[in-house]
Amino acid sequence: MRNFVVLLALTAMLAACGEAWNNPYPSADAGRNVLYTAFVDRPKHLDPAQSYTEDEAVFHAQIYEPPLQYHYLKRPYTLIPATLSEMPQVRFVDAAGRPLAENAPEAAIAESIYDLQLKPGIRYQPHPAFALDTDGRPRYLGENAAAGRQTIADFPETATRELHADDYIYQIKRLAHPRLHSPIYGMMAAKIVGLQELGERLRADARQLPADAWIDLDAYPLRGVERIDAYHWRIRIKGKYPQFAYWLAMHFFAPVPREVDRFFAQPGMREKNLTLDWWPVGTGPYMLTENDPNRRMVLTRNPNFHGESYPCEGDAEDAAAGLLADCGKPLPQIDRVVFSREKEAIPYWNKFLQGYYDASGISSDSFDQAVRIGADGDVSLTDDMRARGIRLLTSVRTSTFYMGFNMLDPVVGGLDARSTRLRQAISIAIDQEEFISIFLNGRGIPAQGPLPPGIFGYETGEAGINPSVYDWLDGKPQRKSVAVARRLMVEAGYPNGRHEKSGEPLVLNLDSTGGGPGEKARLDWLTRQFAKIDIQLVVRPSDFNRFQDKLRKGNVQMYYLGWNADYPDPENFFFLLHGPEARVASGGENSSNYVNPEFDRLFDTMKYMDNTPRRLALVRRMNALLQHDAPWVFGFHQKSYTLSHRWVRNRKPNDVANNTLKYQRIDPADREQARRQWNTPSRWPLLIIAALGLAAFLPAVLAYRRRERSAGR
Repeated sequence: MRNFVVLLALTAMLAACGEAWNNPYPSADAGRNVLYTAFVDRPKHLDPAQSYTEDEAVFHAQIYEPPLQYHYLKRPYTLIPATLSEMPQVRFVDAAGRPLAENAPEAAIAESIYDLQLKPGIRYQPHPAFALDTDGRPRYLGENAAAGRQTIADFPETATRELHADDYIYQIKRLAHPRLHSPIYGMMAAKIVGLQELGERLRADARQLPADAWIDLDAYPLRGVERIDAYHWRIRIKGKYPQFAYWLAMHFFAPVPREVDRFFAQPGMREKNLTLDWWPVGTGPYMLTENDPNRRMVLTRNPNFHGESYPCEGDAEDAAAGLLADCGKPLPQIDRVVFSREKEAIPYWNKFLQGYYDASGISSDSFDQAVRIGADGDVSLTDDMRARGIRLLTSVRTSTFYMGFNMLDPVVGGLDARSTRLRQAISIAIDQEEFISIFLNGRGIPAQGPLPPGIFGYETGEAGINPSVYDWLDGKPQRKSVAVARRLMVEAGYPNGRHEKSGEPLVLNLDSTGGGPGEKARLDWLTRQFAKIDIQLVVRPSDFNRFQDKLRKGNVQMYYLGWNADYPDPENFFFLLHGPEARVASGGENSSNYVNPEFDRLFDTMKYMDNTPRRLALVRRMNALLQHDAPWVFGFHQKSYTLSHRWVRNRKPNDVANNTLKYQRIDPADREQARRQWNTPSRWPLLIIAALGLAAFLPAVLAYRRRERSAGR
């Protein structure tokens, strides 16, 4: 009887409840200016000298401020000042230190000198490393600073200070620190004057010190980096290297104060994850206030942020998309960002549909539920997504995937007409449009060359097609027919896939790392593509290390690779085919070992130029050479599809910059209303349960009452 009463009470309570009972967030957060999102892989490094993955940049890019950043809306990607008062001033000198003209020949330039001027008044986030005692000494600098503390919040006193040029200089020195193993040290040591020597001295001194000893980098001079005053510093680069400006927009060159480095180097800190890898310190719009990388990470508005305004100009279509509506408004526009870890795609997707995540990617399992692809290839949202007010954002990533030929191979290599015809025939036969449709759910565009959209020199329309593979028909590119490919096979000396003299069938080998879901289906498809022109394809799978060893030694005939841009410049893609970068000869990134003297000559001129019409003309000539020589089967540039709810504003895909959360805005009231609508529990099943319970218990109650009356008589 008691159980029945409890059941009725619980049923009545739930039936009367109008609020969502599956809300994963505290009820106190309802209606607050908080962005909710998710992450899959836990970050390993948040230290700006060590981090090198996009998963990590999602967090630290909101905290650190390098000197430069990318304009949020403009494409191609455009550098603008972040903490600088203006773009760096660059001048050139010869070997004797004499000034040179801007158009001086590259061979005459011994050094490029970058002058950087900091905006005054920029301050760091509140942090215990800046706290001072009454005598002006660091409050938490002592032998037992870590005792009894587990997180940064356990240090009750915090303070701040102004950002100075010294902090940027200190971080550049950290790139050479032997215990940090910065992934860009080797590259920067070859560019920044004196960085190589600093690294060697630090390594020698570190061997004489205990493993946990702090190294005060202020005690080590760096010849190529000079402090002019508190807001002005100078960097000297070997030769001419205009791409260095892109590096100045990366976290590697964000400031790290000496006090913070010293604070985290104290005994006992590392054992409790009290390090820059766990608790980054910056001047950016947000600071990390909660770090549980297995569960949840939280960014909170930095109260000391120096302020920045939402951009007032962008691309032609941005105004129509509402991306200029917040012109001039102060940034950031969101108070807090909550990242929850989701290891599986389905829970992530379901919480997005319930309104508990503000944006989401689209996994293969959810693709048909979210997106509809028309017969002409147009992509649109499904009716259910549109009814919810969900928006679809697409962008082509600054990356490229390709199948490379080893140009040292006696069959597929070389620049003679016969081998070139063979590579062109294969390029035509491999139907990239079909591959994208079948294996990428349409999320990609066929590559016409190495440059993806968003990179200077990429062109659309007839001017941008690869004429060796495509014709321009009815206002769009049309892949040449298999008949054209078979004719090229004849010209290459392989009619019907057999050597014209020996009659031997043409067998080609593709080296692959193998593995992964769907790999067999993809390789079966590829085998059929080669069969269209009567080539027998043999796939030779191996593990990644063995595959890399084959590339180093040139023991491959064909291979698959991809490349993501380090920075948005054509040099960062064309160098993959630069002769001096040939992998076998020099250990570089030119895995095809492609060497064309004309291409190399153009590259050496183009790489030092600003983005001018003359540079565009050189890029066009370089693309034409590659399209003819076909050292790669140009594959595809992958598309990113993301969804966002109607209450999220100012989202524009950006595949280069990561510091984009400060531009976004949400409407918390609209989100709260949608959550109640989409997650209100259905009452009728509970009422049915109550009715069934009543029907089951009522006979027993009536029988019990009859027995009581009988006993009373």
